Amino acid sequence: MTAEGLLMFGKKLHTPEYTLAGDEVAVIETSQGTIRVRLDGEGAPIHVANFCELSTMGFYDGLKFHRYVPGFVIQGGCPNTRDMTRDEVARGLEGPDGMPGTGGPGYCIKAEYLTNPNNSHEDGALAMARSMNPDSAGSQFYFCLGPQHNLDSGYTVFGSTIEGKDVISKLRAGDEIVHVEIVHETR
Repeated sequence: MTAEGLLMFGKKLHTPEYTLAGDEVAVIETSQGTIRVRLDGEGAPIHVANFCELSTMGFYDGLKFHRYVPGFVIQGGCPNTRDMTRDEVARGLEGPDGMPGTGGPGYCIKAEYLTNPNNSHEDGALAMARSMNPDSAGSQFYFCLGPQHNLDSGYTVFGSTIEGKDVISKLRAGDEIVHVEIVHETR
């Protein structure tokens, strides 16, 4: 891993080493079924490279979705959920590594919502969660449950669902991210 040397809340601002090919599709296997997402490496290259890097390392495997807001988003990618049961996450309990929704990869990435021409929170959009600081995203992501254009000016969209919106609609807090694989597909 390389870093630009900037610190965000004591965490380095990370520059992913993953080399984008431009045809990445994330195949996200969940306990409710499989979701396929076309990643937007042109519009959000840092976010896509970061997601691909974490996925190929197995970072997301076994994590749980920890936040469900009906008609808004389903969120996952917090490593604090790894050693928790589905029920513990769904009930919002604290796990052995901390509260669900407060963990990350140990670094942050630069926001791209101002430079991404495709930054539109459509139904099924895949975007990166962050804290108050725009450059605080790391590993937590969410799927939009319907259009959420109020988020366009503050959160980076880095993919669009091409298959599995029905699966996304079934996901709830506690459901598992079984495995994420990055494949290459031409449009």
